[in-house]
Amino acid sequence: MGEGARIFTHLLHRDDAMRLYGFSDPAERALFLDLQKVEGVGPRGAMKILSGIDLKTFIAALDADDVDSLTHVPGIGKKTAQKIILSLKGKLTPAAETPGRSAEEDIASALMGMGFDRKTAKSSASAALKALAGRNLEGDELALELFKRAIAIAGGAEPGA
Repeated sequence: MGEGARIFTHLLHRDDAMRLYGFSDPAERALFLDLQKVEGVGPRGAMKILSGIDLKTFIAALDADDVDSLTHVPGIGKKTAQKIILSLKGKLTPAAETPGRSAEEDIASALMGMGFDRKTAKSSASAALKALAGRNLEGDELALELFKRAIAIAGGAEPGA
């Protein structure tokens, strides 16, 4: 209570709704995104899986082709567990295994979550970081300015704006 907290989010934008999902670390967010790539596992299913099994156990089950461990998670049957193993074994994003990411990667990820394509998001984050390189900003102030600048660049504003 009274301490700062960092929440990693993903905005899911569909024609009929926008939903914001929050995670305690980037590894959970990365796994959430990877699970949605599996046929039959949507955002709700991914959240059930994340709440039913920890990351290390999940990765160990994938590596060992352990269908039984995955079927103990509520909402995962044998067929879904097999699909998860076939789809994700050896293919998890690096953030799921190494939680530390750069500010540039975080900003690019946020821009992609807002609907910008990967190329635009990465180039905008890179340009914003270069534009703010000479300034003496730290922590939250740097993150906020970096994000503002990246959105402006991605939206078509001049990099020096």
